[in-house]
Amino acid sequence: MVLQRAPQRAVVWGYGDAKARTTLTLNKKVYHTISRDEPADKLGESIWSVTLDAETDEGPFEVIVTQPVANGSLASISLNNVLYGDVWLCSGQSNMQMTVIDIFNASTEIANAANYPKIRVFTAALRESSSPVEELLGIVQRWSVASPSSIGGPSYQYTSAVCWLYGRMIHVALNNRPIGLIATSWGGTPIEFWMPPPALQECGIKKKKRIPFESYGQPNFQRLTATNSELYNAMIYPFTRMVITGAIWYQGESNAYQNRDKYSCMFSKMIQYWRQVWNTRTNGITDLNFPFGFVQLSTNEKSGSVVGGFPWIRWYQTFGVGHVPNNVIPNVFMAAAMDLRDDDGNIHPRTKEDIGYRLSRAGLAVFYKQNVEYLGPIISNAVVTSGSTNIDITYTSVTGIELRNGNGFEVCCRGAANCANDNQWFAAPASLKGGLTITLTVPNSCVSQTIYGFRYLWRETPCLFKQAAVYSATDSNLPSPPYLKIF
Repeated sequence: MVLQRAPQRAVVWGYGDAKARTTLTLNKKVYHTISRDEPADKLGESIWSVTLDAETDEGPFEVIVTQPVANGSLASISLNNVLYGDVWLCSGQSNMQMTVIDIFNASTEIANAANYPKIRVFTAALRESSSPVEELLGIVQRWSVASPSSIGGPSYQYTSAVCWLYGRMIHVALNNRPIGLIATSWGGTPIEFWMPPPALQECGIKKKKRIPFESYGQPNFQRLTATNSELYNAMIYPFTRMVITGAIWYQGESNAYQNRDKYSCMFSKMIQYWRQVWNTRTNGITDLNFPFGFVQLSTNEKSGSVVGGFPWIRWYQTFGVGHVPNNVIPNVFMAAAMDLRDDDGNIHPRTKEDIGYRLSRAGLAVFYKQNVEYLGPIISNAVVTSGSTNIDITYTSVTGIELRNGNGFEVCCRGAANCANDNQWFAAPASLKGGLTITLTVPNSCVSQTIYGFRYLWRETPCLFKQAAVYSATDSNLPSPPYLKIF
């Protein structure tokens, strides 16, 4: 396993008899504590907890815990090959749960896993609970050293591809710093299942009856039922005693047609409450604003003509700004994925290496403060010319833009109220004006009319693979994210 490195202090806990004296030894240091009086699990055991000194040495170390038992002897357990590093939690629905064995280039990725023995992986089992539980109700993969067998595990069981690729890439960029990766995700689940009740209440989400969902973590894609907060209770809350560096998230498909317009509130409140609970349950050690990365929704269908709900979820994932980091929620970063089309994979594109690259670059820049390019071009200004024949769009965050084609931009000119109607948006081809500015040519049907708004890549599947219109000129794998502007 991996414990959180200095400057933070790691927390180790376990179970035993009530009010029993527990001794923990690690790196020649001895810690003593007394387990609590009240039971914390179905066996009637009580929790003991030790906050370790901050540790800069990565190890490996052995952790030995002893506790007296009724007959006067000592019960002892030990954990071997424990490292200190950065711990990241990975959660969401099926695109986070999707395993390494299911992606493009899987055989190479799995074969090379043995080259990263300082990465350790853990996968929680799929369980739900009506109330928060202290101990996981099931484990699919116990803490394991990265290897072909641990990374190349069974489909949709372990190891999460996005989690692994993100962890591997930051591990290399951080000069092989130990990385602990905790995967706890469940396919087909809406965000409401992962939110604590107070977060739901703040967004006006009432408790629901149990609703069906397709579980990609069960044989034959079974239809199961669950309700709000049940996965938070069983698959997030048990980890909140553990000091972590941050979390990454890939979810939203199941909200494209369920509480879609509340997604911005739900997503921001989920992040806020996760941070608060972690900070509280680790006695202020886990950062109250720990880094939170996410993947914008990728693609869904093959025609490229369906607007659907995906563009709105992408927009609400950025809290209505169009990109992160922004001023709405601090210390959040993202990977755009709307151009990573995989028709055979459909809603589960196998193009996860590109996602790992984009997300890791963002994490390295936003949290680790490395001087790496991580954002595609971000729209900073739009000017409608006199007569409404052109719109000039200027970008920021990059030193140059690549206009790969002129597709994907649309304008609305039939009245502000009609902008809510997808049939009232008309294609406006783009051309490069110079520097960081492009020009949209207003279609004839809109010439001399008021332009009420423009949007970019507003489709469930907006382009062919890596054929969005605008990319960074200095990193061809960083696209400009989808955008919406109502004047």
